[in-house]
Amino acid sequence: MQLTPSLHRIGNDLVAAYLIVQAEGITVVDAGLPGHWGELLATLTELGRSPADLRGLILTHGDSDHLGFAERLRREHGVPLFIHEADAERARGGPKPKTPGQSLRLGPTLGFLGYSARKGGLRTRWITEARELVGGETLDLPGSPRILSIPGHSPGSIAVHAPAADAVFVGDALTTRHVLTGARGAQPAPFTDEPQRALDSLQAIAETGARWVLPGHGAPWDGGAERAVEAVRRAAKEQ
Repeated sequence: MQLTPSLHRIGNDLVAAYLIVQAEGITVVDAGLPGHWGELLATLTELGRSPADLRGLILTHGDSDHLGFAERLRREHGVPLFIHEADAERARGGPKPKTPGQSLRLGPTLGFLGYSARKGGLRTRWITEARELVGGETLDLPGSPRILSIPGHSPGSIAVHAPAADAVFVGDALTTRHVLTGARGAQPAPFTDEPQRALDSLQAIAETGARWVLPGHGAPWDGGAERAVEAVRRAAKEQ
């Protein structure tokens, strides 16, 4: 799905990954589910590109529904992976803390679980090698992505700000479609380790001033980072 000539989404409102497309190459942000591999290749073909044009894959955090094709891309095409050091062990299959009980509705929850299963979500391929980030870096990758540390959903959650694309990729720092309830609009994401810390971290996203806010779950938001963060904070108060 083309958002702009420099922004493309793989997947859908349930689970998504993104491409930052520049003349010198492509940066991938998150890797969705294993079954998104075919969509990645199809999108590259549509762009007149190939996996050889992929310069790096940045993981916003280490949860399995963001790791999808990451390890395959590294092993088969030598694309380097990047993840915050605090989530590196989680992305290797390490322990994940239990989160409090989640609000859910049966239909949306079954829809999410069914889609994940069809896309290989029950067969996670954990990463084995990655370059670890600390936050604050500007990576030498297409789009000059800047790494923002936004702990809360997980200890090593990051946002990726790409000024060249006027976009900030936020992983599960927020969602615009709650996968368990089906509720739409900018709101806190489920399965968050530390909900209040996640809300506090949103300020870093707001300060980017980016037009596009691109979550791992939900529709792309093109109303600006500040408005997205305001909407999440309002939704949190109503929960």
